[in-house]
Amino acid sequence: MAETDAWTLLTIAALAGVTVLTRGFFFLSSRPWQLPHWAERGLQYAPIAALAAVVIPEVVADQGQLVQTWRDARLFAAAAGAGWFFWRGGVLGTILCGMAVYLPLRLLLGW
Repeated sequence: MAETDAWTLLTIAALAGVTVLTRGFFFLSSRPWQLPHWAERGLQYAPIAALAAVVIPEVVADQGQLVQTWRDARLFAAAAGAGWFFWRGGVLGTILCGMAVYLPLRLLLGW
């Protein structure tokens, strides 16, 4: 087994200390505290922003490059899912509609 050098051990200990401090920060205060109104309002948009940051690059890019052709199943599936969401709403229907368009285009036509 390879020996672990002192810098590696120091780094692990420092990261563990920072993790414990930041995770336990909220327990150090004895009185309850509230986030400012602007922070609470901003956090309402965090899940939407995170989802957009994950989904949009996956739909419009392939291997780090923008999609060059309209014959991409992901584009049609995203459009169908968005259409369903604005027409009927609901996450499950959106996913099912998008996959119902994506799978035939991908498996049968090879897009």
